Amino acid sequence: MPQILFDFHWIDLIDIFIVAFVIYRLMLLVKGTRAEKMLWGLAVIVLAYFISQRMEFLTLHWILSNFLSSIVIIVIVVFQRDIRRVLVQVGKTSFFGRGEGAREEIFEELTRAAFQMSKKKTGALIVIEKDVGLGDYLDMGIEVDAKLSAEMLLSIFNPSSPTHDGAAIMRKGRINRVGCFLPLTKDQDISKSLGTRHRAALGLTEETDAVVIVVSEETGEVSLVSDGKIDRNMNADSLQERLKGSFRGTHPSLMPIING
Repeated sequence: MPQILFDFHWIDLIDIFIVAFVIYRLMLLVKGTRAEKMLWGLAVIVLAYFISQRMEFLTLHWILSNFLSSIVIIVIVVFQRDIRRVLVQVGKTSFFGRGEGAREEIFEELTRAAFQMSKKKTGALIVIEKDVGLGDYLDMGIEVDAKLSAEMLLSIFNPSSPTHDGAAIMRKGRINRVGCFLPLTKDQDISKSLGTRHRAALGLTEETDAVVIVVSEETGEVSLVSDGKIDRNMNADSLQERLKGSFRGTHPSLMPIING
C-alpha cells in the first residue's frame, strides 16, 4: 500500500473539502461571464507550465514560470470587476422592507409605469437596489425620497423633465434618487443596436446585483437587465414574473416599505 495512504489524516480530508468548496464558489462567480473564458485560458497556461517542466522544454518553461510569478497581479487586473462585486457584499442594504402584498404592489406599479412609457416611447432607466448598496451612484443624483407610483415615474421620465435622461434609483421600496448617471459597460461584444441606457444598465449590473428596467426611447421596447445580462422585448406578464423571480427568497423582514 502506498505510503501516502498511511500519511493521510482526517484533517487532510477537511482541507480537500475546503479547497473544493472555494473552487466551486469561484466557478459559480464567473460562470456565464467573460471572466469564465479568461479563467479557462489561465488553466491552459498552468497545464502548459507543468507539461513543459515534465518534457524539459526549457525555454517555454522559463517563459511560463516568469508569467506565473506575476499571476496574482494578473488575476486582480483581469477579474477586478468580479472581485469588486464580492467585496462590496460587505455593506449590504435591501430593496425590501416588509409585507408580501407591498412587494406585489411595487412590481405592479413598476410594470404599469414601464408599459405606459413604452406606448409613448418615453425612454426610462429604473434601478432597483438589492443587497449591494448603490451609495456611490446616489451621490450624483437628486434626492426625492418619494413613494413609488406609476404616476411619479411617468413624471420623472417626462421628456420635458430635467431628470429624464438620468436613472431613477429605488431603495427600500421608495424612489430615493433621480437623475443619476451610471457607469457604461466596457463589453465590446454587445449589440450595436443597444443605446446608452442599455449600456448603462449593463455597466451597473456588471458591478452590482441591482436589477434595472430599461424602456427604449427609439422603439419603446422594455428590457430587464441583471447580472450583466439583458432580457429584451418583454411583455407586461414576463416583466412582472422576472421581477418576482429576481427577488424571490428575500427574507420577510426585508420586504418593501411603501407607506408614506
